[in-house]
Amino acid sequence: MTDVTGAPADVLHTLFHSDQGGHEQVVLCQDRASGLKAVIAIHSTALGPALGGTRFYPYATEAEAVADALNLARGMSYKNAMAGLDHGGGKAVIIGHPERDKTEELLLAYGRMVASLGGRYVTACDVGTYVADMDVVARECRWTTGRSPENGGAGDSSVLTAFGVYQGMRASAQHLWGDPSLRGRKVGIAGVGKVGHHLVKHLRDEGAEVVITDVRVDAVQRILEQYPAGVTAVATTEDLIRVDGLDIYAPCALGGALNDDSVPVLTARVVCGAANNQLAHPGVEKDLADRGILYAPDYVVNAGGVIQVADELNGFDFDRCRAKAARIFDTTLAIFARAKEDGIPPAAAADRIAEQRMADARATRVAH
Repeated sequence: MTDVTGAPADVLHTLFHSDQGGHEQVVLCQDRASGLKAVIAIHSTALGPALGGTRFYPYATEAEAVADALNLARGMSYKNAMAGLDHGGGKAVIIGHPERDKTEELLLAYGRMVASLGGRYVTACDVGTYVADMDVVARECRWTTGRSPENGGAGDSSVLTAFGVYQGMRASAQHLWGDPSLRGRKVGIAGVGKVGHHLVKHLRDEGAEVVITDVRVDAVQRILEQYPAGVTAVATTEDLIRVDGLDIYAPCALGGALNDDSVPVLTARVVCGAANNQLAHPGVEKDLADRGILYAPDYVVNAGGVIQVADELNGFDFDRCRAKAARIFDTTLAIFARAKEDGIPPAAAADRIAEQRMADARATRVAH
């Protein structure tokens, strides 16, 4: 079933009517000359201009791309609110294979599309896009962050993303075991790419035992060569979640890692990773709690990157950003405390705190 525009009716229902909706604006972008097909979703500007990355991905259908943009944008509203940023949430997706379809012409066309929003949306890197890509986009759009230092940016945001996840792990250990130290803990990381390989370093520096997996054999091999001791690998994520004695599971690839198949067999006591939208559907957070698994909400612990790119807009200072990202430790502990106080899972507690901040901002705006 489609609506009068030809868009799947369920997409428009999600936008206007469902609990996952509430978006302020969704822009469908096309540039025939370059082959650009993109979706820019702005969920909220209650706290300020929407901020979120650009994902370049070969979606099976346009409807799938729209749905992903909507979900990711909503997640950014909550992430930015919990990170204490004066930014709302937005996200963009470009439909295509980044290694085959990405061209300078396409990125420039995309930059013009973002610029047409007049600053309501600020873009940055995400899956399939990199610092060099943002440098190109910035030639057409001043509302671009995540650029290279040579072009006035902060560079790779995955450095602080990994640092924030590490702080979330320390907070989880403090809450569950009464000690933030990860020395001797066994941590499984699914995905050792942009963020995961930095996370391995933090864990090994503290003396944790690390088990890794990745769909790319070369990425796994690079880690094993870099850390000949203390790191082992398994073939698949399905193998990883069943590893005996696993203390912490860190999903660091695409979303949906926590689902009806993975949660019942997960051996870890804690889930704390960098991937966005780890909960495959509502209710998974309760399934985790029922099994006694502590879940550190993804959008809270992976906020180090967005803290960095937001800071870039005002003149980047790495030490200032690292100090802000270090507060993810305290924020995560506060969420666990709120969850216990309200008798709800941590994911729901984080949502309540974020929603209150956005509601307060809207009320202040109306009052003035």
